[in-house]
Order: sequence, then structure tokens, then C-alpha cells
Amino acid sequence: MFVDEKNINMKEYIKKVPLTFLLMFIIVTLPTILFAGSSSGAQKEISWFLLVTSLFGGLGMFLYGMEMMSDGMKMTAGNQMRSILEKLTSNRFFAVGVGAFVTMVIQSSSATTVMLVSFVNSGLLSFAQGLGVILGSNIGSTVTAQIVAFKVTDYALALIAAGALMSLFSKKDSTRNIGFVILGFGLLFYGMKVMSDTMKPLRSNPTFNTILTSFENPFMGILAGAIFTALIQSSSATTGIVITLASGGSITLEAGIPLILGANIGTCVTALLAGLNASREAKRVAIAHVTFNLIGVALFCFWIPTFAEMVAQTSDNVPRQIANAHTIFNILATVVFIPFTTHIASMIIRFFPDQEKTRNIEKPAVLNLDEKVLEHPPVAISNAQAEIRGVVGLTERVLGSLVSPFVSDELQADIEDPDQDFDKGMQVRLDKIEFLNQAILSYLVKISKQDLDDAQSREVFSLVSVVNYLNLIKNAVSLRFSILLGKKDSLDSGFTEIGQNELIEYHNKMLKQIKRLGQFFEKYDRKKIEKIMKKGEKYKNLEEKYRIEHIKRISVEESESKPRTQLQLELMDLLKEISIFIDLIASNLLELETI
Repeated sequence: MFVDEKNINMKEYIKKVPLTFLLMFIIVTLPTILFAGSSSGAQKEISWFLLVTSLFGGLGMFLYGMEMMSDGMKMTAGNQMRSILEKLTSNRFFAVGVGAFVTMVIQSSSATTVMLVSFVNSGLLSFAQGLGVILGSNIGSTVTAQIVAFKVTDYALALIAAGALMSLFSKKDSTRNIGFVILGFGLLFYGMKVMSDTMKPLRSNPTFNTILTSFENPFMGILAGAIFTALIQSSSATTGIVITLASGGSITLEAGIPLILGANIGTCVTALLAGLNASREAKRVAIAHVTFNLIGVALFCFWIPTFAEMVAQTSDNVPRQIANAHTIFNILATVVFIPFTTHIASMIIRFFPDQEKTRNIEKPAVLNLDEKVLEHPPVAISNAQAEIRGVVGLTERVLGSLVSPFVSDELQADIEDPDQDFDKGMQVRLDKIEFLNQAILSYLVKISKQDLDDAQSREVFSLVSVVNYLNLIKNAVSLRFSILLGKKDSLDSGFTEIGQNELIEYHNKMLKQIKRLGQFFEKYDRKKIEKIMKKGEKYKNLEEKYRIEHIKRISVEESESKPRTQLQLELMDLLKEISIFIDLIASNLLELETI
């Protein structure tokens, strides 16, 4: 069922090349080239077929290399980056640093934002914590531009050779993933070289130069950068292409700055798409991302000439100046916004307030299983864990009401809806647990079909086991609870006071176990799992002690009727079975945490 990461299909990378950007580039560039071909005799000597194919081939290698590099980074460090984000504190400055670091490592601010929206949606992070991460991700995304600005095209083929050898022939997963990163870098730089060499004949083309010069108009440049980035969903790729144009002498610093400002706006599309079907808090994260980037660009767009003069002092070559402009802009914007994150958060909450919802236990609803993030396994796995947490909460409510009908003669009502019958409420929750378990298992199977490393495969397998054990708890209650209730109704009298106390005490112990399990899924606290394992052994001994004492009482007390005795033993046996399943869940999660 699980995909071996060693059998990575390279065709999957090809499918990820953003063809929409290529099509747009054809629409914009091809008419220009054709028009330019008839404008002068000198231009007719150029082979337009070779020019166009070389340009698009170089662009394809550039984008494909960037995608491969990013995927290699995510496979190498995805789980660690997820862990860092999950354990984020509420300190806004620390959040900025974490956002920058995570984005720098996985080479994708879009992936960081999608991850962030998912974590807020699942309750792992609050909206306020997410604001600092957004600002940090903008800074982290500038690292790619700084790398691209280095003149390493002469070594591109060497990087391709080294990366290909590592990724194709290494038996170690980590080495192969690093090989993909190096291979991606090599393709990226070689694609830059091909595009730069191809564009050299166009420098003397007046029409082509007019189009590029028009980007010096701030609004035209920002609009073009935003559209390009929205289509390819990667501000790093847009910035890299701008740097490539600058390295070939086709674009000036004054034209490059508006394009990279627009890229900061276009990259918000990814977060907006991720937040469409998400929770209210996750939508706020997406809106905050748009707000920060829009306001930041608005603050800079009116003094681009001054900003260009300042940036021009940082380096002698235009590509490095553009990379520096990208970095300086995002750092300055973060410095400006950090003191006002609380006010911005309050403003966004005011426009997007919490919606009061009445609980409807009869209608099962999946909250976290977003299939749009399946290509990001760490995020998808966290979504599955968040949904499992909801099932654990439902299971806790089911188990919490197991004993009350047996120790009280009062007419029982639903624990959440007093107007609903107890039996109906119990059955509705059991049905909902079954529905959610099936949905989670289906989602985990889809995750397993992605490119997973060994740790992620083991994690998915552990979560499948957890869901199966939760389903076994549900089955145990479904099969035996109603039968036990029927036996209780046929009794002439209830349990003895001692028998009731033993039953209630053991039930409370079991409830503490399921509560600890729920607390683990809230904060992923390893100590909770270790405590479940430790207490599990103690509670097994307690159940045996109660069983022996009960049997002793039967032998000396004639008042203890056989049907009542049998019912109490069967009920204790059900609680013990549930407790064992909880121990097995903890055992799987303990193994998961040690990865």
C-alpha cells in the first residue's frame, strides 16, 4: 500500500512544471519575435525556430530545476520543518525567525504558507502565531534569489552530473534526496545560461526592448510580476527569471524592482487557494498574507527610483542588485509590520469574526482532510492527525457515558443534547466515528501514494494502525453495549454498592487514558503517551484485583445473584478491552514519536 521513496517517478516532476506560465510567455513573446523579425534585415539572419525553442527549453529547465530542488529540500527536511512549526511559541520575533528558516530550507514560501494555513486550520497554531511566520516566510523566500544571482552557470553541468549520480545510484535516502537538490540547482543554472544566451540577439530588437522598458512604469511592472507569479505560484521562480533577464542585459534595475514587488503580491494566491475551504482562523491567515504584502508594496511603489539608487550601492552588477532589492524590501517590510501585528490581527478578526455554530452531532463532517495539500506530505499527515484528534474526542464522549446507565436507574438523556434519547445519541456518535475513520483511512492511502521518505511512510503506517484501533473500540461498543443494556433491564436489582464503586473507579481510570490520548494529539506531547503506557500496566492489575475480589464476594454472599454478577464481569471486560486498545494506540504513537 505504501510507496517506496526509492521508486520516485521522474515523470511526476515533469507534470509539476507550470505550463500556464509557459503558455503566457508564448502569448507575450512569440508575437514580439515575429514582429521583430520583419523590422530589420539584420534580424532576418536569426533562426527564429532555434531562438524560440531554446528560450522555452531554457525556461523549462529553469522551472523544472527549481521544482526538483524544492521537492528535494522538502523530502530531506519536511518532517523537521513541520515539527519546528508545530512547536512554535507565541513570541512574534521568534515566529519571524522560524518562518524565515523553514522557507529558506524548503525553498518555498508557498509551501510554508500552505503548511501554516493547514496547521492553523487543524488547531496546532493560533492566528496570532501565524502572522510572524508569514513575515518570516517572505524573508526566507529571498534566499533563492540570492543563490540565483551568483555567477555559477559555468559549473551547471558539473552540478547536473553530480546530482544525477547521487540521485540515481545512491542507496541511502538522504543522499538521494540531496542529489535531487543538487541536480535541481544544476538544471536551474543551466536553464538560466540557455535563456541568457538565447536573449542576446534580442537586445538590439526595438520592440522587445520597448516591452521590457515599459516595466519601469511601477504599476505595469507590479501588475506583470503579480500575474506571472499567480500563474506559476512561485515568487522565487519569477524573481529568478527577472535576474536571468538582468544578467543578459535585457532589463534594468528600475524595471526589475516593480516585477519583484509584484511577485510578492502574486504569491498570495497560493495562500488564498489553501484557505478557501479552511476554518475561519485559517482564512484569516490567508487574508493577513495578502494584507502584509499589499500594504508593503503600496508603501514602496511610490519611491522606487530612490529605493533603486540605494540598492545600486550594494553591488556592481544588476542581477545582484535585484536580489538585494528583493531581500531588503522584505526585511524592511517585516521591520515595519512587526510592531503592528497585534493591531492588524484585531482588524482582520473584526472583519472576519468568529461564527457561532450549533453542534449537530447527527451530521458527520470532515474538517481537516484537504486533498489539495496531498503533494505536501508533512502537511497532509498533520491534517490526518488533526482529524484523528476529532475522532478521539468523539470516542471520549462515547466512552464517558458507558457506565452511567448501569449505576443509575434514572432515565438517561444524551450527554450533549438533553432533548435527545441516550441510545440515539450514542448510536449517532458511533456512526460518525465509523464515517470519519473511513474518510481518514482513505486520505492516508492517498498520502501513501505520494513521494514519501521512510520516516513519513512509517508515520502513515502508524496512523493507519491508530485509526484501526479506534475503529475496534467503536466496534466493541457497538456490538456489546446494547446487549449489556438489555441484560441490565432484565435484572430485578442493580449492582451492590461495592460493585458500583469498583465499576465507576475503573471506568474513570479508563477515561483518563482516552483523555491523555486526546491531549497528545493537541500538543504532540510524548510524555502523555509514555504515561498511557505506564498507567496501562497499572490498570490491568487493578482490573484483575477487582475481578478476584468480586469472585470472592460471590462465594461468601448469597445475595449476589448470578445474572448481576455475570453482567458486572462482562461490563468490566468491555472496559478492559477498550483500555487494551488505548494501550496499543499509545504503543504505535510512541514508535512514531521516536522516528
